[in-house]
Amino acid sequence: MYPTIERPEAGYRFIPAVFQYSGGVAALPGWRLERARFAEPVPLAEGFVRIARHLGALGLPLAAFCACELRSPAPFTEDGFRVFNEAYAKVLGEWGVLHDGKNPVARSNVCPEIAPPATPSFHAFTYALPEPGAAPSFVAAGSGESVEGKGSYAENTIAFRDLSPAGLRSKAQYVLGEMERRMAALGTAWRATTAVQVYTVHDIHPFLADELVRRGAARHGVTWQHCRPPVVDLEYEMDCRGLPLERVLPA
Repeated sequence: MYPTIERPEAGYRFIPAVFQYSGGVAALPGWRLERARFAEPVPLAEGFVRIARHLGALGLPLAAFCACELRSPAPFTEDGFRVFNEAYAKVLGEWGVLHDGKNPVARSNVCPEIAPPATPSFHAFTYALPEPGAAPSFVAAGSGESVEGKGSYAENTIAFRDLSPAGLRSKAQYVLGEMERRMAALGTAWRATTAVQVYTVHDIHPFLADELVRRGAARHGVTWQHCRPPVVDLEYEMDCRGLPLERVLPA
């Protein structure tokens, strides 16, 4: 099980992972997590402004920002992804969100295959609010089929460039296992999810029943988004969450 780090002043704990994002976040007792989705993707710089404004209107500090979902024009090369993540993390540092040099913000960043945004954009974000007696809530960050923080994506990708039915199943099995490992670290499991999302342009039907439904990942259905993971040669990504309230912000 992955260790977690508490941020009492911000209302959540997180799974430390790599510099660009954490493995997931869960509300501390007396707090809950809430998700807000933009009606349309908002370019990154403008999105940060709108998120800060939304948090301010709720009387929350910037440090309450604890998860986000991004949409990018196309998968990055590994070098391109590093440059993008450095710029993104720089803003989090300016906001005071980073914790002892670690990035606590859980994140998914995927690339719509059809009608992508012109520039990396915010799709949704999650924040912590104080609420005595609130039920547990959490967000598990997106994961593709590569072991993170162990070297290059290519060296650590499950069934690298294998798009056969067996290869895709292997990728899905790894990612489902990673979701379960992250949820276990957050003290939860599939039974507590309110939304499970799959991001791939490949056919998931051959393993939908026995790999997702049977293990409980689709207890409320699965949202299959026709998107690619954010790095070239990654083919399958998932994230999940258990939240009591979600809202849509007007365009």
